[in-house]
Amino acid sequence: MAKKPETAAPGMPDLSALSSHQIWLAGLGAMAQAQAQGNKAIESLVSDGLAFQRKSQEEAQRFTHMAQGLGQQATGRIDKLEHVFEERVARALHRLGMPTLQDMADLQTRVADLEAQLAKATRAAKPAPSTKAASKAPARKSARKA
Repeated sequence: MAKKPETAAPGMPDLSALSSHQIWLAGLGAMAQAQAQGNKAIESLVSDGLAFQRKSQEEAQRFTHMAQGLGQQATGRIDKLEHVFEERVARALHRLGMPTLQDMADLQTRVADLEAQLAKATRAAKPAPSTKAASKAPARKSARKA
């Protein structure tokens, strides 16, 4: 018995009745549709990409502002901690009898004033050299030579 030719799979068109020229034209039409849809797909992808880029930039700006805020908070807390530490160290040094920076500056000023007064008093107490003492010294040398 002769077998009956199998028909195309369900959902597929029966192309046996078409001529090769018609099949060729159908292929060209499919290619044209794919190109047209390809351009549309590319345009759609470009617009989606632009929307994603805008959204990403907005998120990046939001994170940047948030990071700046956290940085400022951290800086404020560090400054406060540094101030507390300096106060505690200063109190501990004061209990040990260590002078402060202001105490040292005051002492330096006082020493400079006292040095100036001492230099002034030394200059005033020193008598001027006499001319007789200066003339005797060369006379002695000449007497010894003779």
